[in-house]
Amino acid sequence: MSNEAAYTPPKVWKWEGESGGRFANINRPISGSTHEKDLPVGKHPLQLYSLATPNGVKVTVMLEELLAAGHAGAEYDAWLVNIMEGDQFGSGFVAANPNSKIPALMDHSSGSPVRVFESGAILLHLAEKFNAFLPTDPAKRPELLSWLFWQMGSAPYLGGGFGHFYAYAPEKIEYCINRFAMEVKRQLDVLDKQLAQNQFICGDEYTIADIAIWPWYGALVNNAVYEAAEFLDAASYKNMNRWAKEIGERPAVKRGRMVNRTSGPLEKQLRERHDASDFENRTQDKLEPAED
Repeated sequence: MSNEAAYTPPKVWKWEGESGGRFANINRPISGSTHEKDLPVGKHPLQLYSLATPNGVKVTVMLEELLAAGHAGAEYDAWLVNIMEGDQFGSGFVAANPNSKIPALMDHSSGSPVRVFESGAILLHLAEKFNAFLPTDPAKRPELLSWLFWQMGSAPYLGGGFGHFYAYAPEKIEYCINRFAMEVKRQLDVLDKQLAQNQFICGDEYTIADIAIWPWYGALVNNAVYEAAEFLDAASYKNMNRWAKEIGERPAVKRGRMVNRTSGPLEKQLRERHDASDFENRTQDKLEPAED
């Protein structure tokens, strides 16, 4: 445990400055825009404003899966929102998502634009819109919704809890890391037991539950977030690893992971996506060749 003196909370908390850590410069206790900036609008009915975080990857994977399944109406423009530079606080983005979090979707396909925010809501909107990646048996719909909402409720413990204190906090606090490591391992055990009996999260059908869960928990066991796979003994969750590998090998998933990405190999970064040909012609290695 920490040897520092115990913290006594004040009677009324006040924001007196940045608290430190990687995201300190964009964290604040108030909502709303900080500057005027309109959102760009491309040629397709679906306009996505995002970044390739796990929540952003959910939506780009979904859109690429829809296109791969033959749903031409799922063509989309994906615009980069750089959260480290405060793009999410522009007036246009706040109008699309008053919570100032990526991703945000504007659906122009039926007259007046419709905004959809929160990644789970976007997945459900697209699944219902195209009647895809939802169980065909209505009796199975509650199971899918349960796992979708499980992900939305559980991931903050992984990202904002474990990920923050393990990887991003200005100091390592044993109590915090232990508290959230215990919860994340419990979540991994829940998923591992579910996948012991099922090929996919909801059975033998690939659904938006898989698309929602994979970018967070698949990335965790693959050591693609927080570099914590060894710390959490992720290799011991055999069913999770089987599932994570199977999902990761899907071509649409590989494409979806590239969209709005600003880190990693340049050939895997498609910072904006406006056409299927962009995966061949507009990756960052072609726009910004690596120096010799």
